[in-house]
Amino acid sequence: MSKDRDYLLKIQDYYAGHKTLPSFSSIAKLLGFKSKNAVAALVARLQLEGYLDRTPDNRLKPGKRFFERELAESSVRAGFPSAALEEKTDTLTIDDFLVERPSETVLIKVKGDSMMEAGIMAGDIVVVERRNTANAGDIVVAIIDNEFTLKTLGRESNRHILIPANKDYPILRPEKGFELFGVVVGQFRKYV
Repeated sequence: MSKDRDYLLKIQDYYAGHKTLPSFSSIAKLLGFKSKNAVAALVARLQLEGYLDRTPDNRLKPGKRFFERELAESSVRAGFPSAALEEKTDTLTIDDFLVERPSETVLIKVKGDSMMEAGIMAGDIVVVERRNTANAGDIVVAIIDNEFTLKTLGRESNRHILIPANKDYPILRPEKGFELFGVVVGQFRKYV
């Protein structure tokens, strides 16, 4: 599968750029194949491995494993450097890692800086699992007076409070109109 892995990476790059899989003739050009038979054999192997699949009208589509990314065997230290390992042993998809209940999960773009001391910055994407219950200390998305806010859930005198992670913002003590939208289960950001 080593050569097939290289071919798959090129097909994944094509998909990332065009948001569609290439046709058989485009795969031949992309990979430098001389015949469509070579493409058909590659596609069959990638289908068997779960990287490619077919739509009801027989077009190619990403398979269950298409969006897996390699996970390095070793972790990276945020302190002193450690020996780097080239060997990659496992894969995972972002959905498998962050999303337990797809039907109840939504991605929300963060605005503002009220949670920056918790490491959540403007422009980050938070992964929110919609729930109607949460524990004190959970980072939540709540609705107050018909507006969404992202804060840490707290309790004070048997009522919910919303605590920012930025000393320049006050604790929110909703008197009425508090509704829990969901709990933050992950976040990510793209570095430019």
